Amino acid sequence: MSLSRTFIAAAAVLAAGVSFAQAATPTDASAQVTQRQANQQQRVENGLKNGSLTVKEAGRIERGEAALDRTIARDAANGISPREQAVINKRENALSREIANDTHNAQRGNPGGASNQRLQADVQRNANQDQRVANGVKSGQLTNKDVAGLERGQARVDRKEARAAGNGHVTAGEQARVQRAEKRQSRRIRNERKAG
Repeated sequence: MSLSRTFIAAAAVLAAGVSFAQAATPTDASAQVTQRQANQQQRVENGLKNGSLTVKEAGRIERGEAALDRTIARDAANGISPREQAVINKRENALSREIANDTHNAQRGNPGGASNQRLQADVQRNANQDQRVANGVKSGQLTNKDVAGLERGQARVDRKEARAAGNGHVTAGEQARVQRAEKRQSRRIRNERKAG
């Protein structure tokens, strides 16, 4: 093989390696998106805790969070492009406005009520898990593929929370189902971060 062909072949291999590394390593967009998810979950939990959100309002927000998690999972698999990030930001902004509107309307939740307490615990754990994913992205322990899988898991947890809170009351049985999903998700986060 001539020197020029060797050089071209080496350059192609190097370019493919760089391209693969970029696809496997989460981008700043992934870090921003996952951190914002954690922050918004914390705002929901704070609203439940201080009574500015009702259980039903929090359930509606969780339904929106589940849909957003599915979008993030789809987009994160190959790295979130600037166009995809713009769409995600738009949806996150809409959820942020919904949280703000619901926390400032005339409806008040009962922070001491059993349903509220159950959902508070579940949403707080969800916020913690979102933060663990965000930290894994920031530290480089999680790849884009890891983030995609974990966001699908977060979507499942959010859907269970939304279903449980949909009628404004969270039973002990509904909370137990949410907690089982949260335990599975917690193990997945731990395993993915160890593997990274």
